[in-house]
Amino acid sequence: MDKNELRNKLISIATRLFAERGLNGVSIRELSKAAGVSISMISYYFGGKEGLYSSVLQEQFSSFGHIEEITTTDAEALVKIESYIRWIIVRYRNNPYLLRYYTSELTNPTQFFSLIVQPAIGKVIQVLVQIIEEGISNNIFRKDLNPVDTVLAMAGMVNYYILSTLATQELINHSPERDEELIRHYMDIFTKGILR
Repeated sequence: MDKNELRNKLISIATRLFAERGLNGVSIRELSKAAGVSISMISYYFGGKEGLYSSVLQEQFSSFGHIEEITTTDAEALVKIESYIRWIIVRYRNNPYLLRYYTSELTNPTQFFSLIVQPAIGKVIQVLVQIIEEGISNNIFRKDLNPVDTVLAMAGMVNYYILSTLATQELINHSPERDEELIRHYMDIFTKGILR
């Protein structure tokens, strides 16, 4: 196994274990045993357990960097919001452990929160605030909207849908085949509300 394969194997195994039990719930011995390598290999590649956790977080949150692609289009604000909803659903589908890291770091932050997680989330919020402000200035959205409150409400709506999947699986179909219907429904709720 070459260096890249070994490094990727360690990250893959650590991603699952850290997602299940957090940084402090997994020992370096457990990580080395699960990967079939010596503890010294974890130290060599990552500087120890914390370095491995940092690498896992960087990999998990690297998908947040793609949010800027939404702003590079000439589309109107509503199309960009739909692109965001689509992006967030695809991001969680492609990164099944991401939500665990996201909620874990928000509720019980590690030393890496301010270095990795907060900037990633902050970038998404900045991009969305820019889209809302653009929509306000182009008379698509109401002038009295607070852009940050609006963004947090929208992000919360979509994130909670993903977060509650296990608890709501008997109430609603969460399969990928339903994603387009979900996107249409969320766009409708977000833009029209629920009043008649």
